[in-house]
Amino acid sequence: MGDIEDPADALTVTPPKEWATGVPAVAHALEYSLGQTSVRRTALTLLNINQPKGFDCPGCAWPDPAPGKRHRNEYCENGAKHIADEATSRRVTADFFRRHTVAELDTKSDYWLNQQGRLTEPMVKRPGAEHYEPIGWDAALDLLAGELRALDSPDEALFYTSGRLNNEAAFLLQLFARAYGTNNLPDCSNMCHESSGSALTETLGIGKGSVSLDDIHGSDLVFVVGQNPGTNHPRMLTALEETKRGGGRVIAVNTLPEAGLLRFKHPQKARGVIGRGTEIADQFLHIRAGGDLALFQALNLLLLEAEERAPGTVLDHGFIDGSSTGFQEFAEQARKTSWDDVLLATGLSREEIERVHEQVMASRSVIVCWAMGLTQHKHGVPTIREIVNFLMLRGNIGRPGAGVCPVRGHSNVQGDRTMGIWERMPQPFLDALGAEFGFTPPTRHGLDSVDGIRAMRDGRAKVFVGVAGNFVRATPDSDVTEEALRGCRLTVQISTKLNRSHTVCGDTALILPTLGRSDRDVQGGVEQFYTVEDSMSEVHASRGRLAPASPHLLSEVAIIARLARRVLGDSPDIPWEDFEADYGTVRDRIARVVPGFEDFN
Repeated sequence: MGDIEDPADALTVTPPKEWATGVPAVAHALEYSLGQTSVRRTALTLLNINQPKGFDCPGCAWPDPAPGKRHRNEYCENGAKHIADEATSRRVTADFFRRHTVAELDTKSDYWLNQQGRLTEPMVKRPGAEHYEPIGWDAALDLLAGELRALDSPDEALFYTSGRLNNEAAFLLQLFARAYGTNNLPDCSNMCHESSGSALTETLGIGKGSVSLDDIHGSDLVFVVGQNPGTNHPRMLTALEETKRGGGRVIAVNTLPEAGLLRFKHPQKARGVIGRGTEIADQFLHIRAGGDLALFQALNLLLLEAEERAPGTVLDHGFIDGSSTGFQEFAEQARKTSWDDVLLATGLSREEIERVHEQVMASRSVIVCWAMGLTQHKHGVPTIREIVNFLMLRGNIGRPGAGVCPVRGHSNVQGDRTMGIWERMPQPFLDALGAEFGFTPPTRHGLDSVDGIRAMRDGRAKVFVGVAGNFVRATPDSDVTEEALRGCRLTVQISTKLNRSHTVCGDTALILPTLGRSDRDVQGGVEQFYTVEDSMSEVHASRGRLAPASPHLLSEVAIIARLARRVLGDSPDIPWEDFEADYGTVRDRIARVVPGFEDFN
């Protein structure tokens, strides 16, 4: 792997793009894929990704069209590269770790680490050692279990997850953590859509979106706010193209003109290959960072004023009176909005905002989509609350072509929350979990990612277990996070490939390699499948099709189940061996605990 070069050493700046995807995206994806593995393996992965009998793309959480409506190639350039990364023929073996010290690996870029290939066997770095060395699965899990049992309190352990963890493994992880005695279940949502969940739960009663792909296709007006779909969710452009072709309009609100929203060249359509493609955004609002709250306050003020001029013709009073509360208080506050403040905060002209208002007035159905351009602001929660108010004023919640659409990043980040990966799960969930498995879950709220870092820094958390993520790079302050992790007695990373978190070690560090999305998962001679939940709350199966990267890999379900048996023994009486042998038994229990999953299996 000595020929792998870090592209960061030769960065160049080019003029901004004026369109996205098209034939170059296909060429780049194939070039990258063929650089990772064979033609046959590339074809096998690309023809199975996001297909009904295939595996879910690990690239993002954008939903798939219904079976029968999907393209044979239902993926984007990002997805093709993600799956090529996982399906790579490159391998990280014990010899690799003998040749590279941990200190040397810590100087390498994230790109270089990722390009080394798939992890193949468990590794341990002992206290004072300079290298990782091989360790058997039994010894590795015994080491971890011993450290967990030796803690003065279960709250001295942290169990972090990325949104790539599947539903079955996520359910078992939170079950194990709570049976062990802690709610310390930080996850990547703490750093991205936490404000969406908080604002939507407060306003709508559930922290999820309310629309489907068909709603996007059939909407009269779609806002895309604080989001770069051409870069982060390219398949969303396909849905927005359908919106446009159905007569709908799109308004982009962003601090920069995103190429995909300017013009989209669909690589599977003639108009995208030899034509100009589709201009997606009908209006682009070049807003100042953090100005979105003021924008929607202004739009709400304009709607209230329009209703005053023509009573009964603008607002949906049937919806407001029958399906909402607090309208009078909201309206009183909204009328105090200052145009001087709005124009200063947004950097827009009043004419631009009034043009948006005209499009809203002409639309029978409106959807607002957003991503981390909204959620990561200090005032992300009030901004999303204001968006919900904006939609409620004209009844754009709970009917076709209308609603809220928080666009998630990791492919199962929403499913993990549904399965109980949250440090503050509601009491009814904990009661159902305890009743199903015969124990009393802890009720004290656990630590989120930020408080978990503080606890490690201050010596209050001593064992860190990371599942399917890169905690060091996911958190906002890398230096503080690295210092905190290095203060732990034990750090554990359950991963498919090397990343920065493997080079930031506690006194002892474990790398536990696991199966990937594209790997066949066979337990007791029976091929297993697992499930994921997308951004629009649809749950579907995922089945790996490739031979595993190594015979020494375990699934995440198997790792969690074997660890739980070692730590908990027979108390409480939870059938961990059955769960490992048949993932359907996990789904049976999910059906009895998680609301809305009654017929899951």
